[in-house]
This record gives sequence, C-alpha cells and structure tokens, in this order.
Amino acid sequence: MGVGGGRLYLAVAVGGVRRYATYRAATAAGVFTNTVFGVILVYTYLALWEQRPGLGGYDQAQAVTFVWIGQALLSTLAIGGGGFEDELMERIRTGDVAVDLYRPADLQLWWLANDVGRAVFQLGARGVLPFAFGALAFPAALPSSPLTWVAFLFAVLLGMLVSFGIRYLVALSAFWLMDGAGVTQLAWLLGFFCSGMLLPLNVFPGVLGEIVRALPWSSLLQAPADVLLGRADLWETYAFQGAWAVVLLGAGRMLQSAATRRVVVQGG
Repeated sequence: MGVGGGRLYLAVAVGGVRRYATYRAATAAGVFTNTVFGVILVYTYLALWEQRPGLGGYDQAQAVTFVWIGQALLSTLAIGGGGFEDELMERIRTGDVAVDLYRPADLQLWWLANDVGRAVFQLGARGVLPFAFGALAFPAALPSSPLTWVAFLFAVLLGMLVSFGIRYLVALSAFWLMDGAGVTQLAWLLGFFCSGMLLPLNVFPGVLGEIVRALPWSSLLQAPADVLLGRADLWETYAFQGAWAVVLLGAGRMLQSAATRRVVVQGG
C-alpha cells in the first residue's frame, strides 16, 4: 500500500469519525445508558465480591474498575454489535457491494479504516465519560504510571483489529446466507459472554475458563482490562491479541476472495 493508498484509508477513517459525530442525540443517550448499566453492574459486583472476596483474583476496587472498562469498550469495540457489519450485510443483500468492489480500494481495508474511525469516536465520546464517572463515584483501582495507560490503549487498538476481524467474517456470511440475522445474534451473544462483559473471564472455573480465555473475544475486554489493572504479561497479551488479529484478518481475506469470485460468477 503506497502513500496515496495510506492517505485514502486515513481519509476514510476520518470520515468515519465525522459520520458518527453527527449523531449527537444517540451519543448522549448511549453515554447515559452505559452509565446507568454500569452502576447496576457495579452494585451487582459489589454484592458478589462481598460474598466471595478475591473472586477471580480481583479485589472489589479492581472488580469495579473492570465494570467501567467494559462500559468504555462496549461501543468502542462493538461488543454488542452496532458497527459496520449491518450496513455491509445490507449492501451484500441488495447487490450494492458490486459497486464497492469496483472502487480503487481494497474492500477489507476500506471497512477496517471506517470501523477504526467509528471506534476512535466511540472511545472518546461514549467511553471516557462513563469511565470517568465510575472512577469518581466508586472506589477504583487506577494505575498511576502513564506507561500503563499507553500499554492499555495499545491493547485496545489490538482489540479493535480482533473485533473487526470477527465482525467482517460475520458480515461476509451474507454472501451465502439469505438472512444474516442469526449469525449476527450468535456473534453478539458470544461477544457478551466470552469477552468478559457479563463477568470477568478469570471467574469462570476449570476447563470452561480455559476455553473462553483462549477464544478471540477475550482480546476485546479481558486482555485490555488486565493490562490496565496490572495483571497481564504485556508481551504475552500482545502476542495473543496479535495472533488472533492475523488469523481473523487472514480468514476475512480468504473469505473475501471466495465471495468476490461468487459475485463475478453470478454477475458476469
């Protein structure tokens, strides 16, 4: 990818930020919803950790911080959906994707740049305020070192790539399925359960815990949270997230090639 190509995808990413910045009412509603849901979850966690001190290796302050990290990353990484996938699936269903394939841009990189722009906006607009509220209103375990925050943001960036990789595969399934709603809902459920959004994955016992921590969804919340809480081996965590990003993006590339051949065969 040359300089011109890099500028194109940068422009797409900036366009993604601007696009979502226009939805001010929806953003404000999202901030309110994340904050309220975070408060409910915090009190649930406090009651649980009161009965089971040190559950999952976290104290109460770390458990509370985990909740607010989750609320900050819920929309940022589209753990519950709401990213590009619905739009891309609709374009595939209507055949408009054929126009996308004629653009002087790679389909996967185009949507990745767009999604990075969306994620950056969501982190700043819907992530920071609920997290700041939670840190001020409840006892939180926040790092004092700026380097830890930088390490956390890098883990979030890797999480963005993993999240995109999962959702791109989900979106491309529309080339073969008449209705991708089932796949989308399954991905949504797996995202909530296997990322740690409902409970930290460290709480899951035995083999189940080992399985969910080995799945790519753990890169979305559990991995960044453990980095911020000082409970992660940085290079091991980055290697885990990076490996899943490569695997998923590579799978998306192969599926895209198969889908493109399908469009050519059907469209002539």
